[in-house]
Amino acid sequence: MANATLAIGGAISLVLAIPIVGSLIPDVGAGSGTWSPLDQTEWKQLQASTNTPVKIHFTLKSKDAYLPEQNLPEAVWGIKTSPAKFMQERPNLYTPSGKLPYAVVTLGFTIFSPICPHLGCRYNYDAAAKIFACPCHGSQFDYDGKHIAGPAARGLDPLPLREQNGQAEVTWIRYQPTIPNRIVVSYSN
Repeated sequence: MANATLAIGGAISLVLAIPIVGSLIPDVGAGSGTWSPLDQTEWKQLQASTNTPVKIHFTLKSKDAYLPEQNLPEAVWGIKTSPAKFMQERPNLYTPSGKLPYAVVTLGFTIFSPICPHLGCRYNYDAAAKIFACPCHGSQFDYDGKHIAGPAARGLDPLPLREQNGQAEVTWIRYQPTIPNRIVVSYSN
């Protein structure tokens, strides 16, 4: 009886050990996001704009753990800027402690995550006041995403942008809210 119990326990342990060990091995490509193409009409509006941010929609392809892949509608905010101007307005993004692992100005534009860095609400652009304003707790940001008022601990979070086969693409990154440093919580995968 003892031998049978040991044999069954060993078999159960082996069956459980395989997925447990497999879950400890990171996925190939983990830690980097997938690229999603931006809406072409809105991208052209951004290219034609002078000093007005443009909300650009896209479909975010997301896979979370064991759930099936999802196609979620999302949007980002884009501004037209130059690297020199943006570096002057947001120098904290270029210091060693704030430097991001991607260019924040690409193709003459910066793309901002639509999530307020305070507690994760979605902000909007107030054209009359010429600011980005969060309706939840009152954080405000200027055209370049610099924090100017409210409880947010940092400015708006830029996202990676690239041109691929004639199309603008963005990678979705979620940063930890409420802290001054940008810590990546997740990429869309």
